[in-house]
Amino acid sequence: MAAPTPTARAAPSGIPLFDGYSTKITLAADSNVEFWEKDVQPPAVDGGDAIDITTMHNTLWRTKNARTLVNLGDVQSTVAYDPVCYTSVVALVNVHTTITVTFPDGSTLAFFGYLRSFTPNAHAEGAQPEATVVIVPTNYDHTNHVEAAPVVASVSGT
Repeated sequence: MAAPTPTARAAPSGIPLFDGYSTKITLAADSNVEFWEKDVQPPAVDGGDAIDITTMHNTLWRTKNARTLVNLGDVQSTVAYDPVCYTSVVALVNVHTTITVTFPDGSTLAFFGYLRSFTPNAHAEGAQPEATVVIVPTNYDHTNHVEAAPVVASVSGT
């Protein structure tokens, strides 16, 4: 294999998001659960730690290789909530469903996952009560018992 050669950066296609408002999360098992997103951290895409492939035959550099499988990271959101949501949350925790993250431009990222946790923050006078919601992508279709990749649907013009 030849030595690496520089590559010029090409202009990206599409249109970048200009503002995070309004990003929302939908759980198909309860699309109107009683919390209101205040901020949303969409899932990361992570290839995992490198595999060390260094051997006694290396002479100067440690060598590494990329893993084969990719992980879709957790979704986190700070939400305002109605206390009645405890009933809904108990019914949603660990339930496999379709999760949809809707971006400000209307594009969506849909994947299989479940609500892992709903953690209220400390309440204080003069501050709206908030909670942290964590959703875990499973990338697994429990109906058909197969691996299932996330699906991105872009809106026209992006």
